[in-house]
Amino acid sequence: MNVKKTLNTAVKVYNTAEKLSKKAKIAKRRAKKLAFISGALLGIGAAAGACAALVAPGSATEEQKAPFMGQNIAHRGLHTEDKSIPENSLAAFRRAVEHGYGVELDVQLSKDGKVVVFHDDTLSRVCGVDGRVDEFTYAELSEMRLCGTDEHIPLFSDVLVTVNGKTPIICELKTGRHNSELCEKTLKLISSYSGDLCIESFDPTIVAWFRVHAPEILRGQLATTSEDYVKGGMNPALAFALENTLLNVLSRPHFIAYRIGEKPLTVKLSEALGAMKVGWTSHNKVNEQGRDTVIFEFYEPEVRFK
Repeated sequence: MNVKKTLNTAVKVYNTAEKLSKKAKIAKRRAKKLAFISGALLGIGAAAGACAALVAPGSATEEQKAPFMGQNIAHRGLHTEDKSIPENSLAAFRRAVEHGYGVELDVQLSKDGKVVVFHDDTLSRVCGVDGRVDEFTYAELSEMRLCGTDEHIPLFSDVLVTVNGKTPIICELKTGRHNSELCEKTLKLISSYSGDLCIESFDPTIVAWFRVHAPEILRGQLATTSEDYVKGGMNPALAFALENTLLNVLSRPHFIAYRIGEKPLTVKLSEALGAMKVGWTSHNKVNEQGRDTVIFEFYEPEVRFK
């Protein structure tokens, strides 16, 4: 009888041990899964943190942002689709001022180092002349007609006199052969101007230059899709970085001026972290939705939408 009891007890102990062993194995598997999930979450968190560090914007004051918030900005001035009032002309800027719109314009250097207002690197599309802007002196450029009209390529200083602080200006600095010189000369002109003005560029090193030398000026990073960059002959890796504004780490822009359309998650993250939302180039007032500033052309929206 004692033997039987002993055997039964042994069986119970064995069964209990088996159950405990199975539970231990289950617990071990669960612990491994939890460790994997925790590691993955930590990895994702680290990656997200690194991404946020790359695309984080600079910090702008409400006073800096106010003149541009809710403002419709005339792209290259209030020029007309039939080119009777050409882009980046004094007539286009006067017309924008008369209508109360802000103005967006492009600056680059002439051969003799003058800061001129002109968009393209070359003169063929607008002036019908072969050659680059920086291959001609300002005296030569000033003789060229814009789109066959009586308007001529203006100096940036002449545009500042024309606008005269009556409306905000977004000044895009074009990438060229002498970027530092362009930045220095543009800043000198801006410094003596009393109106509301901010700068932007597709080139993060130009935006970064202003971060270092003129942090008080509102600055923005222009960006578009990698396809657009590659079409222009850019290396795909750099195109990817620019599309996703990964070089914000250099320039810490206050706003992202992104081509209207779908935006990458990295740009949305930058906006979530405080970057102003600027869109270009709008051809319909519906693009005011979800944006702080809109750069438009070929229609006449309300001056302000916020």
